[in-house]
Amino acid sequence: MPEGHKTHHLAKLHHSILCDHPLRITSPQGRFRGDARKVNGQCLSTVRAAGKHMFYEFDSGRIIHVHLGRYGKFRQHDAPPPLPVGQVRMRMVGADHAFDLTGPSTCRVIDQAVRDEVVAKLGPDPLDGGRSSVAWENVRHSSKPIGGLLLDQAVVAGVGNIFRAEVLFETRLDPYTPGNELSKESFDRLWRSLRKMMRTGLKYGRIISVTSREAGVPLSEVQAKDRFRIYGKTECPSCGGPICTPEIAARKLYLCESCQTQH
Repeated sequence: MPEGHKTHHLAKLHHSILCDHPLRITSPQGRFRGDARKVNGQCLSTVRAAGKHMFYEFDSGRIIHVHLGRYGKFRQHDAPPPLPVGQVRMRMVGADHAFDLTGPSTCRVIDQAVRDEVVAKLGPDPLDGGRSSVAWENVRHSSKPIGGLLLDQAVVAGVGNIFRAEVLFETRLDPYTPGNELSKESFDRLWRSLRKMMRTGLKYGRIISVTSREAGVPLSEVQAKDRFRIYGKTECPSCGGPICTPEIAARKLYLCESCQTQH
Protein backbone atom coordinates (compact mmCIF):
# COMPACT_ATOMS: atom_id res chain seq x y z
CA MET A 1 0.00 0.00 0.00
CA PRO A 2 1.44 3.42 -0.92
CA GLU A 3 2.37 5.40 2.19
CA GLY A 4 2.24 9.12 2.89
CA HIS A 5 5.47 10.00 1.11
CA LYS A 6 3.99 8.63 -2.13
CA THR A 7 0.74 10.59 -1.96
CA HIS A 8 2.64 13.82 -1.28
CA HIS A 9 5.07 13.02 -4.09
CA LEU A 10 2.20 12.38 -6.52
CA ALA A 11 0.33 15.48 -5.39
CA LYS A 12 3.35 17.67 -6.12
CA LEU A 13 3.90 16.00 -9.49
CA HIS A 14 0.27 16.25 -10.58
CA HIS A 15 0.00 19.84 -9.36
CA SER A 16 3.03 20.87 -11.40
CA ILE A 17 1.83 19.11 -14.57
CA LEU A 18 -1.95 19.43 -14.57
CA CYS A 19 -2.91 22.61 -12.73
CA ASP A 20 -4.18 25.79 -14.37
CA HIS A 21 -5.46 23.88 -17.41
CA PRO A 22 -8.88 22.43 -18.30
CA LEU A 23 -8.72 18.65 -17.96
CA ARG A 24 -10.49 15.96 -19.94
CA ILE A 25 -11.61 13.48 -17.31
CA THR A 26 -13.15 10.16 -18.24
CA SER A 27 -13.68 6.69 -16.77
CA PRO A 28 -12.71 4.02 -19.33
CA GLN A 29 -13.72 1.32 -16.86
CA GLY A 30 -17.06 3.02 -16.24
CA ARG A 31 -17.26 2.96 -12.44
CA PHE A 32 -16.34 6.66 -12.15
CA ARG A 33 -18.27 7.80 -15.23
CA GLY A 34 -21.02 9.77 -13.46
CA ASP A 35 -18.59 11.69 -11.27
CA ALA A 36 -16.19 12.23 -14.17
CA ARG A 37 -18.92 14.17 -16.00
CA LYS A 38 -19.16 16.55 -13.02
CA VAL A 39 -15.57 17.78 -13.47
CA ASN A 40 -14.78 17.03 -17.10
CA GLY A 41 -13.53 20.14 -18.90
CA GLN A 42 -12.98 22.11 -15.70
CA CYS A 43 -9.74 23.82 -14.67
CA LEU A 44 -7.73 22.18 -11.90
CA SER A 45 -6.57 24.73 -9.33
CA THR A 46 -4.53 22.64 -6.88
CA VAL A 47 -3.67 19.11 -5.77
CA ARG A 48 -3.15 18.42 -2.07
CA ALA A 49 -2.26 15.38 0.01
CA ALA A 50 -3.28 14.61 3.58
CA GLY A 51 -1.84 11.39 4.89
CA LYS A 52 -2.77 8.73 2.33
CA HIS A 53 -5.54 10.84 0.78
CA MET A 54 -5.28 13.04 -2.33
CA PHE A 55 -7.59 15.90 -3.27
CA TYR A 56 -7.83 17.39 -6.78
CA GLU A 57 -9.52 20.76 -6.33
CA PHE A 58 -11.20 22.49 -9.29
CA ASP A 59 -12.09 26.13 -9.82
CA SER A 60 -15.76 25.13 -9.60
CA GLY A 61 -15.32 24.02 -5.98
CA ARG A 62 -15.66 20.35 -6.80
CA ILE A 63 -12.96 17.97 -5.62
CA ILE A 64 -11.82 14.53 -6.73
CA HIS A 65 -10.96 12.49 -3.65
CA VAL A 66 -8.53 9.61 -4.25
CA HIS A 67 -7.28 7.01 -1.78
CA LEU A 68 -4.98 4.52 -3.48
CA GLY A 69 -5.51 1.78 -0.92
CA ARG A 70 -3.45 -1.37 -1.31
CA TYR A 71 -3.60 -1.70 -5.09
CA GLY A 72 -4.10 1.81 -6.47
CA LYS A 73 -1.61 3.09 -9.01
CA PHE A 74 -1.16 6.01 -11.40
CA ARG A 75 0.44 5.58 -14.82
CA GLN A 76 1.74 8.62 -16.68
CA HIS A 77 1.54 9.14 -20.46
CA ASP A 78 2.28 11.86 -22.93
CA ALA A 79 -0.84 13.49 -24.36
CA PRO A 80 -2.71 12.28 -26.27
CA PRO A 81 -2.49 9.00 -24.32
CA PRO A 82 -2.70 5.52 -25.84
CA LEU A 83 -5.78 3.36 -25.54
CA PRO A 84 -6.45 2.40 -21.90
CA VAL A 85 -4.95 -0.84 -20.65
CA GLY A 86 -6.61 -2.72 -17.80
CA GLN A 87 -9.31 -1.43 -15.46
CA VAL A 88 -8.68 2.32 -15.66
CA ARG A 89 -11.03 3.92 -13.14
CA MET A 90 -10.10 7.49 -14.05
CA ARG A 91 -8.16 9.11 -16.88
CA MET A 92 -7.03 12.73 -16.57
CA VAL A 93 -5.72 14.35 -19.75
CA GLY A 94 -4.05 17.75 -19.72
CA ALA A 95 -2.28 19.79 -22.36
CA ASP A 96 0.88 17.67 -22.49
CA HIS A 97 0.44 14.77 -20.09
CA ALA A 98 -2.14 12.26 -18.96
CA PHE A 99 -2.57 9.99 -15.95
CA ASP A 100 -4.48 6.71 -15.67
CA LEU A 101 -5.66 5.57 -12.25
CA THR A 102 -6.26 1.87 -11.60
CA GLY A 103 -7.26 -0.05 -8.48
CA PRO A 104 -7.97 2.76 -5.96
CA SER A 105 -10.04 2.08 -2.86
CA THR A 106 -11.62 5.53 -3.25
CA CYS A 107 -12.21 7.69 -6.32
CA ARG A 108 -15.16 10.08 -6.04
CA VAL A 109 -16.19 13.70 -6.49
CA ILE A 110 -16.90 15.55 -3.24
CA ASP A 111 -17.27 19.11 -1.97
CA GLN A 112 -15.21 21.11 0.52
CA ALA A 113 -17.36 20.08 3.48
CA VAL A 114 -16.76 16.38 2.85
CA ARG A 115 -13.05 17.02 2.33
CA ASP A 116 -12.90 18.77 5.69
CA GLU A 117 -14.65 15.80 7.33
CA VAL A 118 -12.10 13.38 5.88
CA VAL A 119 -9.12 15.47 6.99
CA ALA A 120 -10.60 16.08 10.47
CA LYS A 121 -10.52 12.34 11.14
CA LEU A 122 -6.78 12.12 10.44
CA GLY A 123 -3.97 12.47 12.93
CA PRO A 124 -1.12 14.91 12.30
CA ASP A 125 0.75 14.42 9.03
CA PRO A 126 4.55 14.66 9.47
CA LEU A 127 4.85 15.85 5.85
CA ASP A 128 2.22 18.57 6.15
CA GLY A 129 3.24 20.46 9.27
CA GLY A 130 1.55 18.02 11.64
CA ARG A 131 2.22 18.86 15.28
CA SER A 132 4.08 16.32 17.36
CA SER A 133 2.21 17.49 20.46
CA VAL A 134 -1.08 16.34 18.94
CA ALA A 135 0.39 12.95 18.02
CA TRP A 136 1.79 12.61 21.53
CA GLU A 137 -1.65 13.23 23.03
CA ASN A 138 -3.10 10.57 20.73
CA VAL A 139 -0.43 8.09 21.82
CA ARG A 140 -0.15 8.69 25.54
CA HIS A 141 -3.87 8.25 26.21
CA SER A 142 -4.02 4.84 24.51
CA SER A 143 -3.33 1.40 25.94
CA LYS A 144 -2.78 -0.05 22.47
CA PRO A 145 0.79 -1.04 21.50
CA ILE A 146 2.84 1.61 19.71
CA GLY A 147 3.34 -0.88 16.87
CA GLY A 148 -0.40 -0.75 16.26
CA LEU A 149 -0.90 2.95 16.94
CA LEU A 150 1.54 3.89 14.18
CA LEU A 151 -0.79 2.30 11.61
CA ASP A 152 -3.86 4.10 12.97
CA GLN A 153 -4.41 7.04 10.61
CA ALA A 154 -6.31 8.87 13.37
CA VAL A 155 -3.11 8.85 15.45
CA VAL A 156 -0.53 9.72 12.78
CA ALA A 157 -1.45 10.21 9.12
CA GLY A 158 0.54 8.62 6.31
CA VAL A 159 2.41 5.84 8.11
CA GLY A 160 2.19 2.37 6.59
CA ASN A 161 3.75 -0.99 7.29
CA ILE A 162 7.22 -0.21 5.93
CA PHE A 163 7.65 3.10 7.74
CA ARG A 164 6.35 1.44 10.92
CA ALA A 165 8.93 -1.33 10.85
CA GLU A 166 11.83 0.92 9.88
CA VAL A 167 11.17 3.72 12.36
CA LEU A 168 10.64 1.31 15.29
CA PHE A 169 13.92 -0.39 14.44
CA GLU A 170 15.83 2.88 14.03
CA THR A 171 14.63 4.07 17.44
CA ARG A 172 15.06 0.58 18.98
CA LEU A 173 11.52 0.66 20.36
CA ASP A 174 9.65 -2.41 21.53
CA PRO A 175 6.51 -2.39 19.33
CA TYR A 176 4.47 -4.03 22.10
CA THR A 177 4.93 -1.05 24.43
CA PRO A 178 1.50 0.44 25.21
CA GLY A 179 1.16 4.06 24.19
CA ASN A 180 0.45 5.11 27.75
CA GLU A 181 3.71 3.50 28.90
CA LEU A 182 5.91 5.06 26.21
CA SER A 183 8.22 7.74 27.59
CA LYS A 184 8.00 11.25 26.19
CA GLU A 185 11.71 11.04 25.34
CA SER A 186 11.13 7.89 23.29
CA PHE A 187 8.15 9.42 21.53
CA ASP A 188 10.10 12.55 20.62
CA ARG A 189 12.88 10.40 19.19
CA LEU A 190 10.30 8.38 17.25
CA TRP A 191 8.65 11.51 15.79
CA ARG A 192 11.98 13.03 14.70
CA SER A 193 13.00 9.78 13.05
CA LEU A 194 9.63 9.38 11.33
CA ARG A 195 9.62 12.93 9.98
CA LYS A 196 13.18 12.56 8.68
CA MET A 197 12.41 9.20 7.06
CA MET A 198 9.21 10.41 5.43
CA ARG A 199 10.94 13.54 4.08
CA THR A 200 13.60 11.33 2.52
CA GLY A 201 10.84 9.22 0.97
CA LEU A 202 9.21 12.34 -0.43
CA LYS A 203 12.49 13.60 -1.87
CA TYR A 204 13.31 10.37 -3.70
CA GLY A 205 9.78 9.15 -4.37
CA ARG A 206 10.40 5.88 -2.51
CA ILE A 207 11.06 4.77 1.06
CA ILE A 208 14.77 4.73 1.94
CA SER A 209 15.64 4.17 5.60
CA VAL A 210 19.39 3.57 5.27
CA THR A 211 21.92 6.40 5.15
CA SER A 212 24.26 6.90 2.20
CA ARG A 213 27.10 5.78 4.46
CA GLU A 214 25.32 2.52 5.24
CA ALA A 215 24.48 1.98 1.59
CA GLY A 216 27.96 2.91 0.34
CA VAL A 217 26.42 4.94 -2.50
CA PRO A 218 24.37 8.16 -2.81
CA LEU A 219 20.75 7.58 -1.82
CA SER A 220 19.65 8.24 -5.39
CA GLU A 221 21.60 5.13 -6.42
CA VAL A 222 20.46 2.74 -3.67
CA GLN A 223 19.07 -0.48 -5.13
CA ALA A 224 15.60 -1.66 -4.14
CA LYS A 225 16.81 -4.57 -2.04
CA ASP A 226 19.18 -2.32 -0.09
CA ARG A 227 16.75 0.51 0.78
CA PHE A 228 15.60 -0.94 4.11
CA ARG A 229 17.34 -1.94 7.32
CA ILE A 230 14.84 -4.51 8.56
CA TYR A 231 11.72 -4.70 6.39
CA GLY A 232 11.74 -7.91 4.37
CA LYS A 233 15.00 -9.05 6.01
CA THR A 234 15.76 -12.28 7.86
CA GLU A 235 18.85 -11.12 9.78
CA CYS A 236 19.31 -8.04 11.96
CA PRO A 237 21.90 -5.63 10.48
CA SER A 238 22.97 -4.59 13.99
CA CYS A 239 23.29 -7.78 16.03
CA GLY A 240 23.11 -10.45 13.32
CA GLY A 241 20.26 -12.17 15.11
CA PRO A 242 17.07 -13.45 13.48
CA ILE A 243 14.24 -11.16 12.46
CA CYS A 244 10.81 -12.30 13.62
CA THR A 245 7.53 -11.35 11.97
CA PRO A 246 4.66 -11.12 14.46
CA GLU A 247 1.30 -9.65 13.50
CA ILE A 248 0.43 -6.37 15.18
CA ALA A 249 -2.74 -4.54 14.10
CA ALA A 250 -3.38 -7.31 11.55
CA ARG A 251 -0.18 -6.57 9.63
CA LYS A 252 3.12 -8.44 9.66
CA LEU A 253 5.85 -6.50 11.45
CA TYR A 254 9.58 -7.09 11.00
CA LEU A 255 11.21 -7.03 14.44
CA CYS A 256 14.55 -7.74 16.12
CA GLU A 257 13.64 -8.81 19.65
CA SER A 258 17.25 -8.43 20.81
CA CYS A 259 17.69 -4.82 19.66
CA GLN A 260 14.19 -3.41 20.06
CA THR A 261 13.76 -3.26 23.81
CA GLN A 262 13.38 0.44 24.64
CA HIS A 263 10.21 2.01 25.98
